[in-house]
Amino acid sequence: MSDVDQESRRDSGRLLASKRITGPDIKVGFILSPQFTMIAFASFIECLRHAADEADYSRQIFCGWSVVAPDLEPVQASCGVQVLPQQLFPDPQTFDYIVVVGGLLPGCLEHPQETYEYLRVARACKVSIIGLCTGSFVLAEAGFLDGLKSAVHFEHRQQLVAMYPAVIPITDQMYINEGGVITCPGGTTSLDLAFTLIETHCGKARAVKGITSLLVDRRRAQHHIPHRLFDKLTVCGNWRVEQSVALMQRNISRPFGIAGLAQRLGTSARELNRAFNSCTAESPAAIWRKIRLAHGHWLLINTTRTVTEIALECGFSDTSHFSRWFKTIYSESPLVFRRQRRETWNNV
Repeated sequence: MSDVDQESRRDSGRLLASKRITGPDIKVGFILSPQFTMIAFASFIECLRHAADEADYSRQIFCGWSVVAPDLEPVQASCGVQVLPQQLFPDPQTFDYIVVVGGLLPGCLEHPQETYEYLRVARACKVSIIGLCTGSFVLAEAGFLDGLKSAVHFEHRQQLVAMYPAVIPITDQMYINEGGVITCPGGTTSLDLAFTLIETHCGKARAVKGITSLLVDRRRAQHHIPHRLFDKLTVCGNWRVEQSVALMQRNISRPFGIAGLAQRLGTSARELNRAFNSCTAESPAAIWRKIRLAHGHWLLINTTRTVTEIALECGFSDTSHFSRWFKTIYSESPLVFRRQRRETWNNV
């Protein structure tokens, strides 16, 4: 072993010894809801685990975590797997973050009052509260989100609006921090949120270790989620519009015309136009074009594909056709739009 390697090993040893004295840089408590979603929980805690130690030893050196509850009874996930809490509710100030992992609705709201009270005490103590997946519904139930924005999965947007009209649902962001109340729509976006928090408390190198150990090649931007602007039309109450929009969203690259759309639905183009005009005041062709342009809008922000590649993926015959319609809707050409947005984010 070279002198450099030996010195590097000694430095690493001194750092680990120091951390055992001072404790982890970030401490997270997890509260699992009844029927919680395993992917949201596992994505977050596994990123912490890999960032917490050298190699793959899983020691809680740089990051600490614990599953807490009002009792030590097992909590069953939506997939049927049960997880045992590790400790009864400690002083909430033990943690930098308390993460509520949501699950199937409405069962995930059925926490005992002791849990809701614990969250309120934690909030009063300025401990940051995180809602993963439908954990945002639990935070809304506790009264933490009134008048605030909440990142929510697009499939649960309507439920959030119906159950908590004072909450502002956002479906195109991976996480939102509203003054220490953080929401995340779940799934693998929990991994991106964990990366951000680890980077804040432990530094970028440790956060990168957390995701690369999971074979994730890069962190996604906060705005990475595609914005499904027309989801509300899939539940508008008119079957022709609902089924048409669902087909449009599945056929962005290969639009086959309104006559073909009507044929697939067993209706006529005339009936289809009448239904869309009634529900949207626009033609089905205009809505389909907007769906394709919205996808192009997302690709310009989140990928490095050329405008020509994006135009073809969005079902346009050439770049000029795509650019002309994009400018009509968004008031900027695709190239100007991409350049200005990237300059803005680079300066943040």
